[in-house]
Amino acid sequence: VQLVESGGGDVRIGDSLTLSCVAAGLPFSNYDLGWFRQSPGNDRQFVASISYADSPYYAASVKGRFTISRDNVKNTVILRMNNMKPEDTAVYSCAAALRIGVPWAVSEYDYWGPGTQVAVAS
Repeated sequence: VQLVESGGGDVRIGDSLTLSCVAAGLPFSNYDLGWFRQSPGNDRQFVASISYADSPYYAASVKGRFTISRDNVKNTVILRMNNMKPEDTAVYSCAAALRIGVPWAVSEYDYWGPGTQVAVAS
């Protein structure tokens, strides 16, 4: 199984950025997917998840600004980030799991990508 993120970069406050994560080696449409982020010195933080049934769930800090979606034909999960803030600066990783119970729990996920860096200039 392989998950590979792309789309990270440097942006300014209020900008938008779209991250993508392509999965290989698993029955993608059967899997729940999540995005997490980690900044230096901090634990990995839940951002958003989307179930195999296309039901999204967001952390309070990003709700209304970020949108998660999935494309089961392209085996891709997408995170659209709008109105970005300096506190969004982190390495963003996607993760996959079969039928998660607690979407914000790191331990629920079986597979992880290496991450892509996002930096928001203040």
